[in-house]
Amino acid sequence: MKHLALLIVGLWALAISSCKRDSDAPKNSFTPYDIQIPKRFPPMEVPTYNAMSVERVALGRKLYYDPILSNDGRACASCHYQNMGFTSDNFPVTPVLPHVNLGWSKHFLWKGEKTCSLEDMMMYEVNEFFQTDINKLNADKTYRDLFFKAYNVQNITSLNVAYALAQFFRTLNSGNSKFDQYRRGEAVLTPNERNGMITFFTEKGDCFHCHNEIFLTDNDFHNTGLDSTFSSISKGRYDVTGEVSDMGKYKTPTLRNCELRDRFMHDGRYTTLEQVIEFYNSGVHQNSPNIDPLMTLPFKETGLHLTQQDKDDLLSFLKTLTDTNFTTNPDLSKP
Repeated sequence: MKHLALLIVGLWALAISSCKRDSDAPKNSFTPYDIQIPKRFPPMEVPTYNAMSVERVALGRKLYYDPILSNDGRACASCHYQNMGFTSDNFPVTPVLPHVNLGWSKHFLWKGEKTCSLEDMMMYEVNEFFQTDINKLNADKTYRDLFFKAYNVQNITSLNVAYALAQFFRTLNSGNSKFDQYRRGEAVLTPNERNGMITFFTEKGDCFHCHNEIFLTDNDFHNTGLDSTFSSISKGRYDVTGEVSDMGKYKTPTLRNCELRDRFMHDGRYTTLEQVIEFYNSGVHQNSPNIDPLMTLPFKETGLHLTQQDKDDLLSFLKTLTDTNFTTNPDLSKP
């Protein structure tokens, strides 16, 4: 009996020791990541459940460029090129909105199909857009190690993937164009650029109502009179909300780095900025149902009446919105 008692005590001690080792198993400590917020930009809200860390940003960056996200060879970077401001001309039906300054956005996609957090938007990308096969990630030792370092998980889930992508997206921030530098007193605009800026930010050009100074988008939806009728293929935000007042409304795209694009509007109908400028100058369909009141202000019933010099100056100003630091930053490129 004495030996039996000693054996029981020994087994009990071993069990306690084993449990203690499991509970005391070291967890990864994360390296805090400080998001570089452009000067004059508002603070960016980051949820506490997905606090920024160097390990998580690096993982999200790797995933952004890796076709492992999809089952057909696509990655985020397949349609979002850094040298084009993280957009591209590689689209099957409609142009893609640029991946820039989305850490401040709550509405996503042209019709605002998603109104949510960045993490929830990435869940859509993982589960619906890419239909990511999580088994492939779990079968990859490199990714298993990276996810353990980033999120202390042994088994990768779609939620982990979405959170990591959201981390990298919050680093895709553009705010150092010539125009930004001018506003900070670090650069001087040419006379043409300055005249174009005046046209942009006054009723003369009327651009600033939808393209505000900081983000160059109001992150809202407008019917700007592109069409007078709407097809069964797309009725704009109406397709999402069913509200008649949303007929023909699309998200205001940011004009940051717009010089680098070669497709404009939700359907890519224009291929140059000159065409876009001329549309707003003389091509607006004033009879479009639910057209934004901004497009029908007094004295604009027949267009903006910009001279050729006005249009040339406005184009010069739009080119000052190009941020070469953003388009060449090695920390944002393929790892």
